Amino acid sequence: MGFILLGGKALKEINSEFSDSPLRLQFYIVITGAAYFVFAFFIPTISAMRNWLGASAILTLSYIVLLLIVLVKDGKANSDKNYEISGSEVRKVFNAFGAISAIIVANTGGLLLEIQSTLRKPAVKNMRKALYSQYTVGVMFYYGVTVLGYWAYGSLVSSYLPENLSGPRWINVLVNAINFLQSIISQHMFVAPIHETLDTKFLDIKKGMHSGENFKRLFLVRGVFFSGNTLVAAAFPFMGDFVNLLGSFSLVPLTFMFPSMVFIKVKGKIATREKKAWHWFNIIFSFLLTIATTISAVRLIVDNIQKYHFFADA
Repeated sequence: MGFILLGGKALKEINSEFSDSPLRLQFYIVITGAAYFVFAFFIPTISAMRNWLGASAILTLSYIVLLLIVLVKDGKANSDKNYEISGSEVRKVFNAFGAISAIIVANTGGLLLEIQSTLRKPAVKNMRKALYSQYTVGVMFYYGVTVLGYWAYGSLVSSYLPENLSGPRWINVLVNAINFLQSIISQHMFVAPIHETLDTKFLDIKKGMHSGENFKRLFLVRGVFFSGNTLVAAAFPFMGDFVNLLGSFSLVPLTFMFPSMVFIKVKGKIATREKKAWHWFNIIFSFLLTIATTISAVRLIVDNIQKYHFFADA
């Protein structure tokens, strides 16, 4: 749903470049959902994405380069920047925990490199190389864009950074088009395991994926899946809040708590006291962080429910 909203915002920004009164966001959300459906229908499995990963890398690098060029230009031209964070102290604290959830969600992109690296031996060594690359070079670009965006526009910067770009028009259009296309590939990477689970349950595995009977079943399964997600994304245009909620109660414990629990379960009896103390600290700290970030995410959702109405043109 978060990806659908991202794609919809990108399309609306493109329309805004050519019209002073663009269509409602919901129109673009429907178009995005339809595009995701078509892609998932013709590229049904994660293994079928092989030829698309190179295109994804090109899109990502192009997006980053274009964005950095405009950010530097805008940052130099913008002399009226305000870096103060508004709101009460309580609000600032909750927003900080929400930011932690968002950061963790953003960095799960490293999963793609890690999964790919297990396809050849030695799997563990390759996984480590992939992760080292993700959290050095990858982090430099992730946070380079974030820091430059904040430097260029101050605390009023939009959560969807391309909204703030000053142009030229062709770069604004190209950046948003890249965002839309990349969202199609990215969402499929994350959703593919769900597709394959549904396919295993509802398709006849004895027949080909696009055989007559499976063709109809695949169309129905993908149609129901994306129709439901598109409807909810259109109804709740602040879906980014739900992404934070996902990060808070699932990715925080999965990233920090679960590995330490596995270590204690497997090596708890033979590990040194210092190692066990370290992993227990990780478990307890992650548990408290999960509670804090989840409360922050729920609070933000409640605030936005009061602020927006269903199917708001956000």
